[in-house]
Amino acid sequence: MTEGAVEAGSACRASACEKNRPLTRLPLRHRLSSKVLLLTIFSVLVAEVLIFVPSVASMRMRWLTARLDTVAAASIVLADSESPVVPRSVQDSVLLATGTKAIALREKGASRLLAMSEMPQKIDQHIDLAHTSEAAAIWDAFDTLFTGGDRTLRVYGPIGNSGKIIELVTSDAPLRRAMLQYARNVAVLSLVISLIAASLVYLAINELLLRPVRRMHRNMINFAHAPDDPTRIIIPDDRKDELGVAQRQLAAIQTDLQRTFSEQKHLADLGLAVSKINHDMRNILASAQLMSDHLADAKDPVVQRFAPKLIRTLNRAISYAESVIAYGRAQEAPPKRRRVALHTIITDVEETLAIEPESGIEFRNLVPQDFEMDADAEQFFRVLTNLCRNAVQAMAADRPGDESVVKRLTVTAGRVGSVAIIGIEDTGPGLPQKARDNLFTAFRGSTRSDGTGLGLAIAHELVRAHGGGIELREDRSCGTHFEIRIPDMPVSLANWRRQKEATEADKSA
Repeated sequence: MTEGAVEAGSACRASACEKNRPLTRLPLRHRLSSKVLLLTIFSVLVAEVLIFVPSVASMRMRWLTARLDTVAAASIVLADSESPVVPRSVQDSVLLATGTKAIALREKGASRLLAMSEMPQKIDQHIDLAHTSEAAAIWDAFDTLFTGGDRTLRVYGPIGNSGKIIELVTSDAPLRRAMLQYARNVAVLSLVISLIAASLVYLAINELLLRPVRRMHRNMINFAHAPDDPTRIIIPDDRKDELGVAQRQLAAIQTDLQRTFSEQKHLADLGLAVSKINHDMRNILASAQLMSDHLADAKDPVVQRFAPKLIRTLNRAISYAESVIAYGRAQEAPPKRRRVALHTIITDVEETLAIEPESGIEFRNLVPQDFEMDADAEQFFRVLTNLCRNAVQAMAADRPGDESVVKRLTVTAGRVGSVAIIGIEDTGPGLPQKARDNLFTAFRGSTRSDGTGLGLAIAHELVRAHGGGIELREDRSCGTHFEIRIPDMPVSLANWRRQKEATEADKSA
């Protein structure tokens, strides 16, 4: 990766982070705590209103019932008087004490007027306290509260179980004043209860929910400012609920993100260093190429035999160095697919590996010499070289000097329909579990403690560029078996069916 690319990438990341970075301190109206507090107060007030509506209706019915009971007590005294006509002074005293305009008593179908100050011109509302529904009581209560004050009411109801019915005529002005006073008292009490209840609910929600959420919010902002700082990772609370699980998940995500960030930075630094090294290495290899060209004119038969291979190897090394330099500016070049003989490519791989006879490693090229496939010869050479070199290094490090251990690397190839299948199998110790868990991941999927894992990552990328896939086969009890599948040759449906029928016939035979 070049310096310009690194700086450009850093600038893009910085501008993106700055654009998407949340506010450190939210305005009061946008805070979750403010919304929860207002919602709690509103909910308690709604509950108080729902309680206030029937309570006002009940208060009105109690007021009328109390007034009727008071009048009933006085009416019994008046009715038991020996005089058939109650004196006017007594009537006025009873009417003034009870706050009524007229009092009548009905018994056995007959009605008797006990007291009356003046006969009202009309009765605005008749109220039967014994047969008033709750809905009617609520409606009448709010009707009196909002539009009453100048109406005349006729209220009647039974006196205990005596069978007598007491009636009174009164103004609704005292009733409305009493209801307004009651409503004010209930409103003030409801407001106080709402504030106390809302505060208690808010404190509980703040302790159980809002405080951990604010802590996670501040931590995410602080972590975004410096994701490479290990002290910015959140320390989860010892909670068993959903927030505890969320905090632990956030800590795990931040840890993984920090590790990934560190690896990416390491890759960027490594890419810059590799680009500089390859720039100088390319110049050195170019000088070696010029000197090797003179070897082709030598008369020594040994030199004549090895000079072409040396020149081809130097050309390939120069090409690799240029590819590494170009990698910092763009992705891997797309494969230039041609019809190639796989057996010849594997022979070049074997010569490049230069396996020492003392290592006891046997290289078997079991690919048929007439096996052809569509692929980029250079890129496929790199794929096979990386896989075979890993296998040779693993077997060379496994029990050196023990001649009883079989060390064999086998390369095979075949075709199933339009897919070419290449197998690379060794009898080594196999991949460790860590390498299996991070297969094809640079710097994490290495098969050796001192490796980088770049070989498998490069092989995976080049195979994917060919439209194929590479996988580690798990059907071997020992050793390592990689299988590469490259779709390169479309076949007709008729030929595929004939091949399938022939295969099935061979199996049945």
